[in-house]
Amino acid sequence: MKWTGRFKNYGMAALRKDLISGCIVGIVAIPLGMAFAIASGVKPEYGLYTTIVAGILISLLGGSRFQIGGPTGAFIPILLAIVMQYGYENLLIAGFLAGIFLVLMGLLRLGALIKFIPRPVTIGFTAGIAVTIFSGQIGNFLGLRGVERHEYFYENMKEIVLRLHTLNIYSVLTAGICLAALLLTPKYLPKVPGSLVGIIVSTLAAAWLFPGKVTTIGSAYGAIPGGLPGLHPISLTWDSIRPMLQPALIIALLGSIESLLSAVVADGMTGTRHNSNRELIGQGIANIAAPLFGGIPATGAIARTATNIKNGAVSPFSGVIHGVVVLLIVALFAPYASNIPLASMAPILMLVAWNMSERKAFAHMLKTRTGDSLVLLVTFLLTVFTTLTTAVEVGLILAVVLFVKRMSELLTVDKVLPDPASANAKVKAHVVTEDHDCPQVSIFTVDGPLFFGASQAFDRFASQIEGGLQRVVLIRMGKVPFMDTTGEANFSSLVKQLHDAEITVLVSGLRSQPRKLLAKTGCLYRIGEEHFFENTGDALNYALGQINNDKCRGCKHYAFRECAGLCGAAEGAGSQAMPPAASRHVLPERSGALVREGKATV
Repeated sequence: MKWTGRFKNYGMAALRKDLISGCIVGIVAIPLGMAFAIASGVKPEYGLYTTIVAGILISLLGGSRFQIGGPTGAFIPILLAIVMQYGYENLLIAGFLAGIFLVLMGLLRLGALIKFIPRPVTIGFTAGIAVTIFSGQIGNFLGLRGVERHEYFYENMKEIVLRLHTLNIYSVLTAGICLAALLLTPKYLPKVPGSLVGIIVSTLAAAWLFPGKVTTIGSAYGAIPGGLPGLHPISLTWDSIRPMLQPALIIALLGSIESLLSAVVADGMTGTRHNSNRELIGQGIANIAAPLFGGIPATGAIARTATNIKNGAVSPFSGVIHGVVVLLIVALFAPYASNIPLASMAPILMLVAWNMSERKAFAHMLKTRTGDSLVLLVTFLLTVFTTLTTAVEVGLILAVVLFVKRMSELLTVDKVLPDPASANAKVKAHVVTEDHDCPQVSIFTVDGPLFFGASQAFDRFASQIEGGLQRVVLIRMGKVPFMDTTGEANFSSLVKQLHDAEITVLVSGLRSQPRKLLAKTGCLYRIGEEHFFENTGDALNYALGQINNDKCRGCKHYAFRECAGLCGAAEGAGSQAMPPAASRHVLPERSGALVREGKATV
C-alpha cells in the first residue's frame, strides 16, 4: 500500500520513530490530564478519558501533522466556572456544543480569521489564565483543609488566607519534593518526563515517610476506575442547550486560538504548514466525541506537541499512539494512581502556569506604553478578577475602538500646488500659503481610508472649501485605498455642496474599490464620468476650460508672472518689475507648460 498526503513515504523506520515519541508523550500526558481535570473541578479520570478520545481524533482528523490534543491549562478557569455554576453534566453539553461550533468554523473557512485576534488580547488572557491556575493550586501545595472553591479570584484568595491555620507541613514537603524533581530532571535527565518523575518520587516519599498524612486522589475523589471508558449519554434539550450557548462559544473561540497557535509552533519547529480549517474541523469532531465518554473540552497542547516533535515524531500516528498508551496505562495501572497526593499535582500545574504566562512578551508590550499596553492590561485584569468571557469581549471591543481611532488619524487632507523645486512639478502642501494660492482652482490630496472613523477629518476637509471663490475643485484620491458606505456618504454630501455652489468637481487617481462603490451608489455618475482622470495633469488640462480669464488678469500673481502655475496665463502678461516680496511664491512658467502636456505628477 502506498501512503499519500501526511503519510507520504511512510515506512517501518517512520513507524519506529512514531512509537518512541508517542509512548513518551503518552507518559507525559497522564499526570497532566489528571491535574487539568482536578483543577477544572471534575474527577481525574475524565481528564484521562479526554486525553484518550480527543487525543486520537485530533491527530487523525486535524490539519497538523504533529499536533497533540487533550485537556489544557488554558481551559481551566472557564471549565471550573461552568462546573461551579451549572454542574458537570452541563459542562459536557457545553463541550459538545463547542465541538459543533468548531466544525462550523472550519466548514465556513474561518481558520484564517482566528489569526486576526489582536496579540495583546491573547497575551492578556493567557497571562490571566496562568495567574488563575497558579493561585488555584496554593491550597493543595500547602495542604489546607476545608478550602471552598469560588468563582472569583479575590474570593479564592480570601479563602486561602482564612484557612492558613490548617497548613499541613507534610503536604508542603511532598509538594517540595515534586517541585525539586520537576526542576532538576530536565537538567540531569533531559530525556525523562519531569512530571512523571516528580509524581513517582513524591508519591513514594509520602507513602513511605508519612503514610496517611496527606490528601490523595483516592481520598478526595475516590478510586480511579480501570478499563475502557464507557459511553456517557448527555441530555440535549433546548432548555439545557440555551444557557450553554455562550460558554460553548467561548470554549470554541479559546480552543481554536490555542490549537492554531500550537499548530503554528509545530510548523516553526518542523518547516511544515498546517491546514487551519481542517484543524478546526478535527478539533470540533474530537470535542463532540469526548463528552460522550465523559471527557472535558480539549484543544491542541503546545508543550506536548513540542515534546512530540523533539522526540522524533514523523506523522499523526504518534498522536494516535499517545492516546493508545494512555488507554493501556489506565486499563492496567489506574488503581495505583489513586495513591497520588494532591500536593504532588500542585507543583505540576504551577509550573504549567509559569511556562504559559507569556511573562516576557507581557513585560515587553507593557513597556511600550501604547494603546496595545492598555488592551493587554485590561484583558489581563478582567481575566483574573472577573471571567474569561468578559475579558475576551471587552478586550476585543477595546482593541477595535483603538484600531478605529488610529486609522482615523491616518487620514489627511492637504491643499496642494505644483512645487517649482521638484522634478515634473510635483504638487506639495508647503507651496500653498496665505499669499500664494489660486482663487479659481483648488487642489486637495486625500491620503488614507475614507471610512466611518474618519468622518471628523473629512468634515475639516469640507470646511476648507466652504466660502471659497474657486470654480474648480480637484480631489486627488490616488492614496485612498478603501472607502466604506459612511465615507461614501460624506464624500457624496461634499460633492452635492460643491455642485449647489456651481463648483466643478474633478477626481484623479481613483482606485478600484472606491470607484466600484461610487458606481454602485450613483455618486460617480452625479459627478460625471468625464470628470474622473488617471492623473493630476489630465485633470488640470480639463480645468483650463472652466476658469474665468478675467479673474486671472485681476489676480496679483498673474500681474507679476507668478500665478499658481495652473493655467499658464501669465505667459501673455506684461513684464513688470517684480517686487522683492514676490520671490517667496514664484512658480516658473514651465509649470503651466507641464500641465498643458499632462505631466503634472498625481
